Amino acid sequence: MLHGVFRTLLECYGPQHWWPGETPFEVMVGAVLTQNTAWTNVERAIGNLKAHRALDPAVIVTTPHERLAEWLRPSGYFNVKAERLRSFCAWYRQRGGHDELAKLATATLRDELLAVKGIGPETADDILLYAFERPVFVIDAYTRRLFQRLGLVTGVEPYEELRALFEQALQISEAGQVTLFNEYHALIVRHAKEACRRTPACGGCPLAQTCELKRSHGA
Repeated sequence: MLHGVFRTLLECYGPQHWWPGETPFEVMVGAVLTQNTAWTNVERAIGNLKAHRALDPAVIVTTPHERLAEWLRPSGYFNVKAERLRSFCAWYRQRGGHDELAKLATATLRDELLAVKGIGPETADDILLYAFERPVFVIDAYTRRLFQRLGLVTGVEPYEELRALFEQALQISEAGQVTLFNEYHALIVRHAKEACRRTPACGGCPLAQTCELKRSHGA
């Protein structure tokens, strides 16, 4: 069933080429900043960092809090995010940057990410999948909404339970999983924004024939 949903979404929307970012570090910054905000706001904040030549862990760590927070203002909760980004960058530098971190096993790297202040499971998995190309499935609110409406989950399962469910159901080669998980998550986000919204727009939905929510409303 999960493979079928993927094929349907891919046929409808095509490849998404996600996550946007010129470097793995930019992807990581985006993952931290996208918490509780739209991606367009994150792009503006990253644009500010680039404009000030501050999209660099050493610069972020040494920039005064007030200045960094102002650059991050478009992303919302900018004071909190400035603290989180500084904490992340301090850890990132202390651990030797991307090349050294890439040598760690996925489980070890995930544990280290989760130990950084302000990094929760979804953000950690965004970083693992998109910046380090590790086979982890990202569970977000869009995923819970879509698959609850399809009748495949209750939507209230713990994060790790849902992550394991998806990873076990989509078992292929590790390299294949990275590509599949990347594209699948991006397609879920696209579909949730265009059709499976909080107030669903079911007309023309490619998954309407298998949607429990649509059937329960007698459509």
